[in-house]
Amino acid sequence: MREETKYWLKFAKENLDAANVLLESSLFNPCLQNIQQSVEKTLKALLIEHAIGLLKTHSITELVELLAKNNFDIDITEDDCDLLDSIYLSTKYPVGSVLPDFEPDNQICIRSLEIAKMVLKDVKDKLN
Repeated sequence: MREETKYWLKFAKENLDAANVLLESSLFNPCLQNIQQSVEKTLKALLIEHAIGLLKTHSITELVELLAKNNFDIDITEDDCDLLDSIYLSTKYPVGSVLPDFEPDNQICIRSLEIAKMVLKDVKDKLN
């Protein structure tokens, strides 16, 4: 595995670990932001490893589509991609809630963490 790929996975894991700590403290916005960043970095690690080209985007959907075009199907649903894409900007800036239809809570953070863990496992399996 390329050294650069290892760094991206390390940062992705750190974001995931931070999300767990933030969830335990009921800090839902930063928890979700770290979850989104973990998934984004995980997907970009796979792009880097296979020299596909790093797409300058924060969209999980775009990254998953690019990987699919290169024969890497990621274990994530379209709804899960939409959820994670709805998180990015709204967790960074205090404009309304983190999600368009409701305030973030423990349940949405747990669901999002499960998605991130699943994606990380899937990508690691593809890299091994």
